[in-house]
Amino acid sequence: MKRICSIVVLLILSSLFTLHISGQNTVGVLLNKENAVDGYTLFAVHNRTYLINNEGEIVNQWKSNYSVGQSVYLLENGNLLRSAEIEGPGRFTMPSVGGRVELFDWDSKLIWEYNYSTSTATQHHDIYPMPGGNVLILAIEVINGAEAIQMGRKRLTPPFKQLYNEQILELRPKSSNDADVVWEWNVKDHVIQDFNRAKDNYGIISENPQRLDVNYLGSTSGGANWIHINSVQYNAELDQIALTSKHLSEIYIIDHSTTTAEAATSSGGNYNKGGDFLYRWGNPFAYKQGTVKDQKLFGPHYTHWIGKGLKDAGKIIVFNNGEHRVPKYSEVFIITPPASAPGKYIYKANTAFAPASPDYIYTAPVNTNFYSPFKSSAQRLPGGHMLVCEGEKGRFFELDENEKIVWEYISPVGASKILSQGEDPATDKTIVFRVIKYTADYKAFEGKDLTPGLAIEKPPQ
Repeated sequence: MKRICSIVVLLILSSLFTLHISGQNTVGVLLNKENAVDGYTLFAVHNRTYLINNEGEIVNQWKSNYSVGQSVYLLENGNLLRSAEIEGPGRFTMPSVGGRVELFDWDSKLIWEYNYSTSTATQHHDIYPMPGGNVLILAIEVINGAEAIQMGRKRLTPPFKQLYNEQILELRPKSSNDADVVWEWNVKDHVIQDFNRAKDNYGIISENPQRLDVNYLGSTSGGANWIHINSVQYNAELDQIALTSKHLSEIYIIDHSTTTAEAATSSGGNYNKGGDFLYRWGNPFAYKQGTVKDQKLFGPHYTHWIGKGLKDAGKIIVFNNGEHRVPKYSEVFIITPPASAPGKYIYKANTAFAPASPDYIYTAPVNTNFYSPFKSSAQRLPGGHMLVCEGEKGRFFELDENEKIVWEYISPVGASKILSQGEDPATDKTIVFRVIKYTADYKAFEGKDLTPGLAIEKPPQ
């Protein structure tokens, strides 16, 4: 009897000790329950990319000579694709600028690099690894004032009085530091305006939702960076690309099956709409089919299709940051675009694109407790779980099918240093752009040494 009592006491003390230690953690793993999805989490800060297990231990890491240009991907062959930030005189500057794409092997050896960075054009924010080895890059180029006015733009902000065109370029790598551009799309080819009949692109905006109103300012005050697309994602089955606009608070889907020439027009491709929008959602006020009260998205990030085998497969998930509304809080939306066949979206004339509301919404029980005004991501996982990155705080958490948090992590990588356990992450910005979790059976891990090392954070001081 005494032995049983001793065991019970030890178990209680052990439980209390575990809770005490967990309560002291300020960075790294804050919570790790048994039902968290078995896998490895990838994120990048500064010039390093980290792959950690559920215990927060480093399984692998990659080091670059350049700070991350926001997005990173672990490919099925174990290589790491990342965007990188080029700095220096004569370079185009804007928030989340990149300018460079890099490919590393598992052992952090650079095997391919490509720069797209000049004084008037640059890669920014996101890239995407295509089937077969090509790479999509999201880019911006400067439209000078005269060209912008000819497009029908009515407001150009001093001092530069220019506009930014968003581009998607598809690269085919060649040699170790070069690539061919094999496909291209430009938003400037798909705009409309009702300001000046004498200029290009004049038309009735409400009757042409497949085009972007060049004079809709969204959350901006009319600066050159009016669209600010922050994500480019691809669906191979549909051969479509999804884009996310922070400033206009919309998501867009375009056809990738076109030729580059067709992508500059309104015809051609599998869906016979050229490079026009096949679908858009989030802010019908942007195309005059609603009011400001109809706006659903506010500064969103990371729109993508949910993959096969997962709950809500084929639907679209997006992190709704919630910026520029009162009160400020974030959400995760899952929506089903109405379609007559896969990829053939239904649109009823003189209305907003459906659905009227998301199929699913996640936010915190007290919604203002969950908020990131920028960056961030959400990803469906097996078993109905979901991984969320609250970007401004560098906080990652996994929800189970009942929306209970089963894993939680705070990045210890601050703006100026690696934090020690016990330090307050709010004292040194622990911002993370996006987080992706790869399940333990992902092909990249076959034959790899996954022996865990130390945690990223420093021991308590």
